[in-house]
Amino acid sequence: MTMELPVIARVAIALVAAFLVAFITTPLVKSLAEKVGAVDVPKDNRRMHKTPIPRMGGLAIFLGFLLSTLLFVPLSTPIRGMLLGAVIIVVLGILDDIYALPAMPKLIVQIVAALVAVLHGNVIQVLSNPNIFSDNPYWVLGGWAIPISVIWIVGITNAVNLIDGLDGLAVGVATISSLTMLVIAMLVSDGMVALMMAALAGGCIGFIPYNHNPAKIFMGDTGSTFLGFVLATVSIQGLFKFYTIISFAVPFLMLGLPLFDTCFAILRRLSKGQNPMAPDRSHVHHRLIDMGFNQKQAVAILYVISGILGLSAVVLTTSGALKAMVLLCALCLAGLIAARISMSHAEPKQEEKKEAADNGAESHDHLRDPSGGGEDGSSGEGAGEQT
Repeated sequence: MTMELPVIARVAIALVAAFLVAFITTPLVKSLAEKVGAVDVPKDNRRMHKTPIPRMGGLAIFLGFLLSTLLFVPLSTPIRGMLLGAVIIVVLGILDDIYALPAMPKLIVQIVAALVAVLHGNVIQVLSNPNIFSDNPYWVLGGWAIPISVIWIVGITNAVNLIDGLDGLAVGVATISSLTMLVIAMLVSDGMVALMMAALAGGCIGFIPYNHNPAKIFMGDTGSTFLGFVLATVSIQGLFKFYTIISFAVPFLMLGLPLFDTCFAILRRLSKGQNPMAPDRSHVHHRLIDMGFNQKQAVAILYVISGILGLSAVVLTTSGALKAMVLLCALCLAGLIAARISMSHAEPKQEEKKEAADNGAESHDHLRDPSGGGEDGSSGEGAGEQT
């Protein structure tokens, strides 16, 4: 069963309205960021840019989303809670983009924002049982509902923030995820979720022209944490409420890339005895850059992966688990072949760069102390927007 045409028209108008607001206000936010000192200075080897670039661009996405939501979405109690929590997240992000706040106070405020949303009704009450052989088809969370909901929201909020490392990466992945949830909401006739995801996708699309490589402005924590917060909260309203295997698998497919990258980063740091929240240069996008891909190529590869996961989530919703798994395997195989072909083109370039570097080092040997260390060979490039 699909939605009626008037609702589809409202979804389209909500998307366009958010797009226009974000597109028009981004230059204004850029000027504001420069005035208040919200500027990302490339001061370590995790950042890819070479010159200071304003951040806080997520404020434009938030304004587009907020205006479109207020105009087109009925303000039920859960939506009010989501919007209030989002305002807290955005204010926190603005302060962080200006003053670079410590991690622990940020985490505490994120938990408070998540609690605001959860206590207004955005709660995961039931989870489908992933064990298809069990007699119990779903789990009633009971007293665990609130803490699990808070953990989900805070986890996704930070997961999207962690992948914000290349120009256009996080906002593009969030666009794909929001459009995925928009399509699923339309297929199950959930107009409210469809309208909110249209507003979020429109805000992201309006910001992308300023954020693609080379970026004129970064969205900063203001944008990345806001996008993660909204995606997590709306997924509770639109996906977890279905008491089937879909409700367990679809959110993890839709948000698969940031979830995988975050879990891999935490496990990697713990295995090395490091703080799991300590920044490093070993995220998925860093590894692609180190393999020889440039920023645009790395972002395109990660867009394709997000698209594959999103399409699999849609197929799972409409056609069942078997077809979704077949599609996922086929698309992953095609992606591996395409990646291998791209890598075969990237490897010669790496070898040429290495050979040129070796030749340059040999030509300057007479200027160096044979016993000295010289340069460490690092490129000085790094994570990009935020980590």
